[in-house]
Amino acid sequence: MIDYLLSYSSVLDHVLIYALLAMSQAVVLRAGTFSIGPAAFAALGAYTSAILAVTYGWPAPLAIACGMLLAGVVSALMAYPLSRLRGVFQALATLALVQVIVTLAQNWDGVTNGVLGISGIPKAATTGWLLLIVALCTLLTWRLGRFSLGRAMDVIRADETVAVSLGIRVAYHQRLAMTLSGLLAGLAGALHAFNSYAISPEEFGFGMLVHTLAAAVLGGATSIWGPLVGSAVLTTLPEFVRVFADYRGVVQGGLLMLIIIYLPHGIADTLASWRQERRLQREVALREGSTA
Repeated sequence: MIDYLLSYSSVLDHVLIYALLAMSQAVVLRAGTFSIGPAAFAALGAYTSAILAVTYGWPAPLAIACGMLLAGVVSALMAYPLSRLRGVFQALATLALVQVIVTLAQNWDGVTNGVLGISGIPKAATTGWLLLIVALCTLLTWRLGRFSLGRAMDVIRADETVAVSLGIRVAYHQRLAMTLSGLLAGLAGALHAFNSYAISPEEFGFGMLVHTLAAAVLGGATSIWGPLVGSAVLTTLPEFVRVFADYRGVVQGGLLMLIIIYLPHGIADTLASWRQERRLQREVALREGSTA
C-alpha cells in the first residue's frame, strides 16, 4: 500500500501545487477581477527562489520566501493600473504580463540560463510540506472569506454599482485581492521549483495559464474546496482516461465540457448550493410540521 501511494506521490504534488495556483486565481475572480496573471507571478517566484538557491547558495526556506515576496510586490504594483481596467482589458493586460515574464526568462541568459532553464534545484518541497502549506493557505483564504473582506468581494463580484452604493471601496479591495493572488502564485511557483529539481520558461506559459484558470472555474471560485477539487479533477483526469489511448484528448475534453455545462458554478460551489437547498427544505418541512 505504501509503495502504491509513493508511486503516485508526484501526481499528488502536482495536484497540491496547482491547487495553490487555482487558489490564487479564485481570489481575484471572487473580487470581480478577470486577471489571468498567476502564471506570471508563479514564474517570478520560481525563478527568484531557484536563482537564490542554485547561484547564491541560499537555504530553501529563505529562497522560497523571497520568491513569494517578490511576486507579491510586483502584483501589488501591477494592481494599481489593473484596478482601472475592466473585463477583457484586465485579461489582456495580465496576458501581456505573462508574455513579458516568459520572454525575459527565455532571453536573459546570464541570469535565467535562457531556454535551458535552471537545474540542480534541491528538492526541499516534499509531499508532506506541500500538504501542510496548502492546508494553511486554505485555512487563511477561508478565514478571510468569513470576515468583511470576503463579503465585500462577493458584493463587488455580483454588482460593482451596488458595492459602491454600500460604501465599499471597489478599487482597494480589488488591489488587495490581486496582491494576495500574487503572493499565493509566487509561493506555488517557488514550491514547484523546489519540487521538480529543474524549471524552464515554457512551463509558465499558456499551458499553465489555462490549467490554472480552468481549475479555479471548474472547482468553484467561492468555495473553500473549489481550487482543490478543480486541481484534482484536471490533474487526475488524464490518468483515468489513459485507457482510451488515441481518444484520450477527446474523452478528457468531452468530460470537462459536460461538467461545465451541467455544473456552471463549479463542482464544489454547486454541491454546496445543493446541500444548502436541501437543508432549507428540511427546515421548512419541520416548521410546517410543527405548525400543523
